[in-house]
Amino acid sequence: MDVEERMKLITSPPAEEIITPEELRRLLEEKKHPRAYDGFEPSGIPHIATGLMRAEYGKDLERAGIEFVVLLADWHAFLNNKLGGDIEKIREAGRFFAKVWELLGWKPKIVWASEMVEDPSYWETLMRISKELTISRIKRAAPIMGRKEAEMQHAAFLLYPLMQSTDIKYLDVDIAQLGMDQRRVNVMYREVAEKMGWKKPVLIHHHLLMGLQAGKRMDYSREEDQLEFKMSKSKPETAIYVTDSPEDIRRKLRNAYCPAGEIENNPVIDIVRNIILRREGMEFEVRRPEKYGGDVIYTSFEELAKDFREGRLHPLDLKNAVADWLIEKLEPVRKYVEAHPEVLEPLKEVTR
Repeated sequence: MDVEERMKLITSPPAEEIITPEELRRLLEEKKHPRAYDGFEPSGIPHIATGLMRAEYGKDLERAGIEFVVLLADWHAFLNNKLGGDIEKIREAGRFFAKVWELLGWKPKIVWASEMVEDPSYWETLMRISKELTISRIKRAAPIMGRKEAEMQHAAFLLYPLMQSTDIKYLDVDIAQLGMDQRRVNVMYREVAEKMGWKKPVLIHHHLLMGLQAGKRMDYSREEDQLEFKMSKSKPETAIYVTDSPEDIRRKLRNAYCPAGEIENNPVIDIVRNIILRREGMEFEVRRPEKYGGDVIYTSFEELAKDFREGRLHPLDLKNAVADWLIEKLEPVRKYVEAHPEVLEPLKEVTR
C-alpha cells in the first residue's frame, strides 16, 4: 500500500481532524509502521462508538500500517470518579472493553495506566510538563474528562490532564488518535513538546458519534454541542450498547431522530457515515418491499445520502437497515455475554 492509499484510509471517516495533514504524510513517507494510541477510561458497558466504531477504525489504521496501542486508563477513571471510584470495578470494565474489541475482530496491544505509574520516570515527565503549564491552561482542558471548566474543583481534576499529556510522551507515540473531545489536551501537549524539544505527535481526532436523540436544537460543528449531544453511556436511550438485544436496538432506532431528507445533525445518518459506509469498498443493504422500491445495495455514503436527501430512501427503511446491520455485527458480543452474564455485574453503575 503506497502513501496515498494509506493517507486515504487514515483520513476517511470517522477521522474528522488531522493536525497536520502535511506532518502525517511526512510521517508515513519516513516510517513504515508509526505508533499510535487511544486512551479509554474503563467505565460501564461500551456503546457502539467506544466499542464498534473504535474497533472498526482501529482495524483500518492497522491496514494502513499503523501500530496501535490502547491505554486502559484505570487510574484516570479513578480520578474522574467513574464507577464510584471503585478501582476494582474500573479494572473489570477495562477487561471487558478489551474483550469486546477482540470479539469484534480487533486485538490491539493493551497498556494499563496502573502499569505505567509504577515507573518513576512517568512522574518525572509529569512534573516537567507541569512546569510548562499554568493552572488556567490545564483547566481549559476540562472537556477531556466530560466536565465543564467550572466543575474543576478538586485537585485530582488538575492532575488528570497532566497524566494524559504524560501518557503521550511515556508511550513514545508518533500519533495521538483520540476523539474530538480530547483535542484540547492533545494540542496542549504538542505545545509543551515543542518547547521541550520532544517529538511532536501528529494528532488524528475522530468524530464523536451523535446520540440518537440529537437533532435540530444543536449545531454539531460546535464543540459545546458535540459534548452535550454525543452518544453517552449515562443517557441510555441515546446510546446503543454493544450488549443490547436485537429488540432494544430496533426500538432505540425506531425512536431515533431521523427527519426525512435531512443529512446533517441526523444521528442515524451519522452511524452510516462513520461506521457502515465509512470508506471505499464497503456495502450496505437496505431491504424493503417491492412497492417501496425493493432491496437496494449502497456502495458509497454519497450514493445513500443522495437518495435520502431526494426522498428515494425513507427514514423507516434506513432505520430498519441500520438495525439489521448492527444486530449482525454485534452478535459475537451478545453471545459472549449470554454465556458469561457475570461479566456485566460490576459494570451496571454508570457515573459521569
